[in-house]
Amino acid sequence: MNRILVILTLDMENLPSNFQEILKHEQEVVAEWKAAGILEHLYLREQRNGAVLVFNGLSETEAQERMTTLPFFKLQKSIEYFSLMQQF
Repeated sequence: MNRILVILTLDMENLPSNFQEILKHEQEVVAEWKAAGILEHLYLREQRNGAVLVFNGLSETEAQERMTTLPFFKLQKSIEYFSLMQQF
C-alpha cells in the first residue's frame, strides 16, 4: 500500500502567544487521525521546528486536504509531500 510522507516545518520566529493552546488542539486532531488508522507515524523533528507525518491509505490530494485542517498548518514555514511505494 502506498504511503504519503509529509514534512512540515514551522515558522518558529513568528509563533503566536497562544502557541500552547494551538499545540493542544493539534495533538487532539493527530490523535483522531491515528485512531482512524489514516496516520501511521508521527515523528517530531529533532530541532523542534516541525514534524514528519506518514499517512496510510490516502492519496496525496487527500493528505494535502487533511493537512490544511491542522492547527499548525497556519504556522507553517514550508510543507512537502512525497508519495512513497513500500518495497519491504
